Amino acid sequence: MKLQPTIAALCAAAFFSGGVFAMTSAEQKVEKDRIEAEHKAASDQCKPMKGNAKDVCKKQADGQKKIAMADLKHRAEPTEGHRHDLAKAKADAEYDVAKEKCDDATGNTKDVCQKEAKAAHVKALEAAKVAEVSAKPSSNPSDVADARKDAADKTREADYKAAKERCDAMAGDAKDACVTDAKRKFGQ
Repeated sequence: MKLQPTIAALCAAAFFSGGVFAMTSAEQKVEKDRIEAEHKAASDQCKPMKGNAKDVCKKQADGQKKIAMADLKHRAEPTEGHRHDLAKAKADAEYDVAKEKCDDATGNTKDVCQKEAKAAHVKALEAAKVAEVSAKPSSNPSDVADARKDAADKTREADYKAAKERCDAMAGDAKDACVTDAKRKFGQ
């Protein structure tokens, strides 16, 4: 598909302006079509693959599409809510790929992989929530402090679960020491 020079210039201006200018519906349609074409091309690259590599490839293609669509929505209508949706889409896409990669492992290694993926996901989601609260004009310092505290608590809990899962590969006194250390480190 060939873009007319005027539309291409408008798309570039909207992209580089950081959302100062709202995108027209025609520009949004062009971007959606481009995103769909890129998704199809990325998905087609997965077809010859086998097993979990194929599944990971599909998750990556789907994640890129979700991120691109959220980014388009934010560029078309740059609100704080859309910025949060974009951050969430990125976190969800990374989590889906990380979880899928864990399927290559077995036993405790797989469990640890999944817990670490979940911890990274929680950390990214909580950072997005804090950013959203901080950016609200109506939020006061105590709202931001509460959001940061809540995010720190949830992140610490997720990190603790991942650390505790790593301890499950051990036995006896070593496992007990590992769990005690994890509890101390993450305030549990």
